[in-house]
Amino acid sequence: MASVDGQDPGGVLSSNANERAAESAEESPYREAPSPGRSFIAGAVAALFGAVVWALVTVLTKYQIGFMALGVGLLVGWTVRKFGGGPSLGNGLLGGGMALLGCVLGNLLSGCVFIANERFEPIAGVAGAILSSPPTAFRLLVALFQPADLLFYAIAAYEGFKLASMSRRSRV
Repeated sequence: MASVDGQDPGGVLSSNANERAAESAEESPYREAPSPGRSFIAGAVAALFGAVVWALVTVLTKYQIGFMALGVGLLVGWTVRKFGGGPSLGNGLLGGGMALLGCVLGNLLSGCVFIANERFEPIAGVAGAILSSPPTAFRLLVALFQPADLLFYAIAAYEGFKLASMSRRSRV
């Protein structure tokens, strides 16, 4: 404890005091109760947002940029953790799965935009037709597939899992 004059005799307070306070608050029995429904909805919204950004960047640059997978994973993992009541294995699995789906959807959306532009058709119509037909969506994914996609998907899933499941103390 600090003395009345603001000194820290004995060095009880340290520069890590804020870090320890944050960790203890995260592990406090008074933290918000886990909410699978809320974390699922929030994760789905984050994955959809990440997919749209992924598609926009891919379409505008005409190139798939790998760090987008990292961004989708971080966004989804953080969102699931925040709205799911903190780190847990369930949140980690949800975060990893949703991040993976966000990347796959981003690839599908960018493919829909490229097809719509090539055919001079409305993007929403093309996207609706492709995304409402799982066999068509799968064929588009196969046509767009590049081996690097597996790496991007793995990065997103790992980051989504890691951020939603691990406490600050266990991250190195």
